[in-house]
Amino acid sequence: MKLGVFDSGIGGLTVVKSLLEHELFEEIIYFGDTARVPYGIKDKNTIIRYAIEAVEFFKNFELDLIIVACNTVSAYALEEMRESSACPVIGVVESGVLATSNALKDKNSNILILGTKATVNSKAYETSLHKQGFVNLQAKATGLFVPMVEEGIYEGEILDATLKHYFKDLETPHAVILGCTHFPLISNAIQNYFGKDTILIHSGEAIVEHLEKEFTFETKYKNPKLKFFASENPEALRAVAKMWLNL
Repeated sequence: MKLGVFDSGIGGLTVVKSLLEHELFEEIIYFGDTARVPYGIKDKNTIIRYAIEAVEFFKNFELDLIIVACNTVSAYALEEMRESSACPVIGVVESGVLATSNALKDKNSNILILGTKATVNSKAYETSLHKQGFVNLQAKATGLFVPMVEEGIYEGEILDATLKHYFKDLETPHAVILGCTHFPLISNAIQNYFGKDTILIHSGEAIVEHLEKEFTFETKYKNPKLKFFASENPEALRAVAKMWLNL
């Protein structure tokens, strides 16, 4: 299968990493809208317009499937993308909800949802998780994490202080949904803050779980073709991809 992965910036590479580890696709086309990152502070109509433009970009490649690695786009523009696309479009929010349902059997579990301001305001995770029977939900906008990851800050005093700023008044959750594809890059710091008993729901692994439920993969692709595109400074994106994905 030929796959397109769309994200507002570099964070969607964490999804690509999981896809590569599971060897599901023969070719992966990645597009990061790095000129307009972050999406999490933008209004709904702007997010939808950017998302439809991404679909138009992918029409150059005759894809079999598009994965929306951006939680903000998944929350606001998934249906519009599906209407514009000739191939199926899957978002990370629905995948994250599926992974959470499979990881937590106790519907009274305390779940913390992290995301950008736009993702949190959409209440997309809460709405879907309530439908699954979960009742103890708290969402927190942690937008400072996005530029920190974009700057390559994955650990250290600045990140530790930011974690304390956001989480100092929270009780330890049973699970944390990393509702932005940038956040797995700081998952070790988040795990250390809350402790080993807290389950982290990772967008990449959630997508893989969703795909394996929806589709049948009969062939493994150990060395898929990879192409990386960005709306600004594509060389920087390729350099980050090389580092993160061990290419």
